[in-house]
Amino acid sequence: MTEVLLEIRSLSAWFGDVQAVNKVSMQVTKNSVTAIIGPSGCGKSTFIRCLNRLHEEVPGARADGEVLLKDQNIYAPDTDPVLIRRKIGMVFQKPNPFPSMSIFDNVVAGLRLAGVRRKSLLVQIVERCLNQVALWDEVKDKLSKPGASLSGGQQQRLCIARALAVDPLVMLMDEPTSALDPISTAKIEELMGELKSSVTIVIVTHNMQQAARISDKTAFFLSGELVEFGETPSLFTVPKQKRTEQYITGKFG
Repeated sequence: MTEVLLEIRSLSAWFGDVQAVNKVSMQVTKNSVTAIIGPSGCGKSTFIRCLNRLHEEVPGARADGEVLLKDQNIYAPDTDPVLIRRKIGMVFQKPNPFPSMSIFDNVVAGLRLAGVRRKSLLVQIVERCLNQVALWDEVKDKLSKPGASLSGGQQQRLCIARALAVDPLVMLMDEPTSALDPISTAKIEELMGELKSSVTIVIVTHNMQQAARISDKTAFFLSGELVEFGETPSLFTVPKQKRTEQYITGKFG
């Protein structure tokens, strides 16, 4: 039986008085890739930023509903958002390595914030995480160079390694390949397929072909609402909702 790792119940989100997400409920299963698709401005990015409480960092933004990580409601009053973000990591659209830090220090930044100091352990984790993102062979002789000195695709893989270093249960990815060339995009897609054996992935993508290639399940959002959610092959070939069919056949969006 597939284990539900994240359960979203009636999740809504606002920017001031403007509602961006409207009562979304869905389940994310462990060791899977879930794609979120839909036209620009439909609430996709806001939705995933609610899944690790980043949304509330925007002035005037708020969320309502429940997000259960292994049955723990991350919106419970006594929950520390910083601890939640270690369990539910995030990779953004534009690669954002810390520019003043070396490649090595970029990977271990979160660990050092958590109080990990033992050099031998940090060295071991850096090698493991850079291997996981297929970057070790490319950078092992220049770990002291700035993370920002890498190419765009390498920087994005470095950011994924940084997120992996704190051993998250879930990785949120907000259009992680939209700023990359086709070769780098293919590497990130291949990487997601390999990573899902150890971390559950939720990805926002504007690219329907990408969603079809990499995801196990797909959620179609429109105007802040979840229109349809199901197994990716079924959603793309026999969608249940007319609006889903219209979107994937290019009638709008």
